[in-house]
Formats: sequence, structure tokens, C-alpha cells
Amino acid sequence: MKRTRYVSAATAVVLMTGGPVAVATAAAADPARTATAAPVAARADVTAESAAAAALKHYPGVIESLDKDGSVWHVDVIGKDGKGHAELEVSASGSVTGQNRDTDENAAENKALVSAKFTAQQAMKAALAAHPGQVTTVEWDDDGTASWHVEVKGKDGKTWDAQVNPTTGKVTQSGSDADSDDDGDGDDNN
Repeated sequence: MKRTRYVSAATAVVLMTGGPVAVATAAAADPARTATAAPVAARADVTAESAAAAALKHYPGVIESLDKDGSVWHVDVIGKDGKGHAELEVSASGSVTGQNRDTDENAAENKALVSAKFTAQQAMKAALAAHPGQVTTVEWDDDGTASWHVEVKGKDGKTWDAQVNPTTGKVTQSGSDADSDDDGDGDDNN
């Protein structure tokens, strides 16, 4: 029993300091834990495009928003009739892990989204063509003029905000954190 506690405590310390590589090392040190540790080391984060595809396979419709929180994607899907709504979670492995469904949405409120010529997936492609990187957020914004708000994290680690016209697909930059203080130390030298 004491050996198990020591091994568990040592594994926890290794995991906190070493991440996925440490999982493999800890698993090698305790063969009984290999089966549970290996999937964590093999985990691959799902892209926004893959999360969208998984969500739509699970609940067909039109994506209203998609947002990454850690390794989980939160995806809101409106049914093709505009009345259904599902809040889905897509895990890092691509499986749909949670959902809330509602069937009494006001179809008139979702008419512009359901009939938009450019979908969330097409808005992501347009934003990535304008600014390469990884999409972290896509949102339908119908306050005023309807548009897709897309956030792209560039290879430099900076976030680029874009607005995509749902009729033409035209991308306009709405902002960037290129001039912001990302590390919170009061200077712009990240």
C-alpha cells in the first residue's frame, strides 16, 4: 500500500513538471500504469475544422459558434430548420463528449444564420487564407450587420481577429494583439 502511495505521489510530481513526456517515463517506471498513461501521451489536439466536422456529424445543422477551451472545443449548432439547437463539446480526440439540446428556438431569429451563403467552415478557410495559423474561435455576429468573427492564432503566437462577410466571403481585419502585452509584465517584450 505504501509503495502505491509513493509511486502515485512520484507520478503526480513528474506529471506536473514534465507533461506528456513524463507520462511515458512514469509509465515505464510502473508497468501496471502503462495502460492508463499511454493514451494521454498519444493525445493529439483536434483542429477547429475537425471539431466542426465532428459536431455536425453528431448533430446536423449550421455552426453558430465554435470556441476552444483548453483541449476541448465548445460548438453551438443550429438545426437546419432554425428551431433546433445543440451545445456540444468535442474532446481532444475528436469525440463528442457532451451536449444540451433544445428544440424550441425561434426560427426567425436564426434565419440569417441558416441562410448565410458562407458557413462557419468557409469563414474559417477565408480567414486562414488571409492570415495563416490555427483558428481558435468562430462566432456568428448578427448585432447590426451580420458577419462571422474569426480568431486565428498565428505561428508567432499572436491572435488575429477577422470579420468575414457571410454573403461575399470578404475578410477584413478587425484587430490583432500584435501590440499588446501578452505576458502581463508591463512591457511589450514578450
